[in-house]
Amino acid sequence: MTFDIRKIGDRLFNGEHGELVRYIIVGLLNVLITWVAYAVFVTVSIAPWISNALSWIVGVAVAFLMNKVYVFQSSSTDFKTVRKEVTSFFFGRILTGALALVGFPLLYNAGLDFAFLGVDGFLAKVITSGLEIALNYVLSKYVVFNSDSE
Repeated sequence: MTFDIRKIGDRLFNGEHGELVRYIIVGLLNVLITWVAYAVFVTVSIAPWISNALSWIVGVAVAFLMNKVYVFQSSSTDFKTVRKEVTSFFFGRILTGALALVGFPLLYNAGLDFAFLGVDGFLAKVITSGLEIALNYVLSKYVVFNSDSE
């Protein structure tokens, strides 16, 4: 029995569940990017509430590019299609972002304001990020990058 890492990688990323695997990896990377952005903003003395909003904006911009190109492999360059993708992606993110913007202070004020590595409110950020990942996958798969809706 030989161990071929290329075949394993191909099966993992392009097999039956490849899209979901890519989404999870990109989602985790994007969450990491938003957490780092949040930590940087808080560290430079920006209030946790504003830092949360700013880190969300950074995450949305990065997420669109990674999801379009890597996860859902939308190669469309037609203006009408790209405009539909951008518009529905950002409206979906506004919806889930509103959930995070409302949920974060609710969780923070409910006592989930624990600091991690000196960053205030990190537990509330982790919980709201997890909810966003799940909802964003559903919206991206079935609304934004759904070629059947053309």
